[in-house]
Amino acid sequence: MEQAVTQFVQQILATSAAEWIAVTLALAYVWLAARQNSWCWACAFASTAIYTWLFWQVTLPFQSALNFYYMIMAGYGYYQWNRGGSDTAPVRSLSWWWHALLIPGMLGLAWVLAGLAESQFQSEHLYLDASIHLLSVVTTFMVAHKILQNWLYWFVINLASAYLFAQSGLMLSACLFLGYVGFSVYGYREWWKQWKVQHAASEYH
Repeated sequence: MEQAVTQFVQQILATSAAEWIAVTLALAYVWLAARQNSWCWACAFASTAIYTWLFWQVTLPFQSALNFYYMIMAGYGYYQWNRGGSDTAPVRSLSWWWHALLIPGMLGLAWVLAGLAESQFQSEHLYLDASIHLLSVVTTFMVAHKILQNWLYWFVINLASAYLFAQSGLMLSACLFLGYVGFSVYGYREWWKQWKVQHAASEYH
């Protein structure tokens, strides 16, 4: 146990300045997103730009591509949230059948992508990497359109990401994503409150 703690501390101390900055900006993003503040997208853009480079350095190609996608979605999300000059676009909810089709489809496609990538990248975590990548792509789109269930997806994605990053030596990022698990619960609670208010108002009218 003592050896494991010592190794963990050493890995944290060895964390690059770039990763520290990316983690700080990422925390700012998720906190602001939970509070529906559109400045979250600026933090997201800067953080994911750094992570695009970091993940490429540790041979996580799908994570690198995912963060490049996040950069693009940061601009799209900011536009979506501020159409009409307001940060308070309504929270929406998707039917269960939509998720029942989406999740198996994404996991199946991840298996195909991981198989195709095996000839180019030597990594035992390609399937997990690809699964996180595809589910995160869809979930980020949900955030941009204020779909309530995005936080449930992030809960699972963040747990899987924490494991993947720890296995890849990015311990600070692994801790970040464990922290994200708590933010996922907080974000869902905050958005659910708004959705309930909206739902009650629509029934009243």
